[in-house]
Amino acid sequence: MIVKETARSVYLDVSGIAWEPGEHPGVETKTLYREPSGRQTVLVRMAPAARLPEHRHRGVEQSFVLEGTLVDDEGACTAGNFVWRRPGSVHSAWSPDGCLILAVFEAPNEFLA
Repeated sequence: MIVKETARSVYLDVSGIAWEPGEHPGVETKTLYREPSGRQTVLVRMAPAARLPEHRHRGVEQSFVLEGTLVDDEGACTAGNFVWRRPGSVHSAWSPDGCLILAVFEAPNEFLA
């Protein structure tokens, strides 16, 4: 929900943006910014035990964990920490206790499963 838009800035009331169900059970998103190229900034909320199946990053993915824990086969990223993934990397991810993530994508992920 746009609160104010000027020639240089767009201010959002994030609380007024509805959570949208994701493609995968227990995953919801709020899109904060999107370009036609696919670049986007998204809030991602994962319920406890929610899982993103194996996918490939077609660009850099940056994730700042605001709450909870985001896990993959290489490690865990906990609240207040940041992980970024290289283009072409493949993994699955899950959240044992649920999490809230601010994610920035250069391009949409390619889901393989």
